[in-house]
Amino acid sequence: MTETETIRHTADVVALTPARHVLLIKRGWPPYEGAWALPGGWVDPGETIHAAAARELGEEAGVHVNAGDLHQLGVWDQPNRDPRGHYITTAYMIIVPEGTPITAGDDARDARWWPLNALPELAFDHADIINAAVTHAP
Repeated sequence: MTETETIRHTADVVALTPARHVLLIKRGWPPYEGAWALPGGWVDPGETIHAAAARELGEEAGVHVNAGDLHQLGVWDQPNRDPRGHYITTAYMIIVPEGTPITAGDDARDARWWPLNALPELAFDHADIINAAVTHAP
């Protein structure tokens, strides 16, 4: 008999500025409570991954974008990437103008622009996702 595994799908967003700053949120809940991470979260029932990414960016950081302006970076699906279980994320990237205002909201304690050359320690595998975005950024 085959064992059934619950797999959850999330969407994460790497928002970059032309001056090479990345938007990070400080997590307000476990796992990694208090750690810096990319804006992102679960894909809701009946929602596309693109829409989830845009929604999460707006909810967690106050940055509202058109889902169609997000560029897919790839899928991160390592079985142990999240201590809560098997989470698969589709990561997106968007370049936003310098000075784009941000406001922490939803589950984020804080939101900040960080220079790519001075990032804090990041939750999950978000450093890998940011590195993939940097290689694709203009």
